[in-house]
Order: sequence, then structure tokens, then C-alpha cells
Amino acid sequence: MARGKVQMRRIENPVHRQVTFCKRRAGLLKKAKELSVLCDADIGIIIFSTHGKLYELATNGTMRDLIERYRQSCGETQNVGDSTQPKVSTSCFDLFCSSHS
Repeated sequence: MARGKVQMRRIENPVHRQVTFCKRRAGLLKKAKELSVLCDADIGIIIFSTHGKLYELATNGTMRDLIERYRQSCGETQNVGDSTQPKVSTSCFDLFCSSHS
């Protein structure tokens, strides 16, 4: 039996919305893990539910390590005094990391 096309709009029924969120979250995380294994890729996913609950996946190491790698790859290094510090552009991750450090 073929499934119909799903309209991309907010699900009004809160119970149906929560069920859909749980199923799709699980599917997204499963696909990310599969992609990581098949392609030897490091993947990080951050999801916040409507209730503010955090769900995260880092396929290799920790989310903090993965975000730090992201930050370092976005910028160049610059000499500050005697040490070399990463120069990172302002992004959503910069704001996220500074508020959760």
C-alpha cells in the first residue's frame, strides 16, 4: 500500500504531533548513524523538542568535541600574544557554545 504525500505544515493535534516527532526523531537519528557507519563520517545532531528537551547525537566522541572541530574548521588561526588561538566566525554554534560553556 502506497502512502500519500504528507503536507508540510504544523500538525494541530498535540498527540499526533508528539507521536510524529518521536517517530521522525528516531528515524533521523537512525539515518545519521547509518550514514556515519557507511561513509565513515563524523555526524552531530542537536534537537530540541517543543517542551525544551534536548536530544543529541555525536557519532564519534562527544558533541562538545564535534562542535569544537566545527568551530576550528570555520576559522583561521591567529597569533594572540605567544599562543595561537582559533579565529572563528560568528554563527549559531558560536552563540550556542558560549551560552552553554
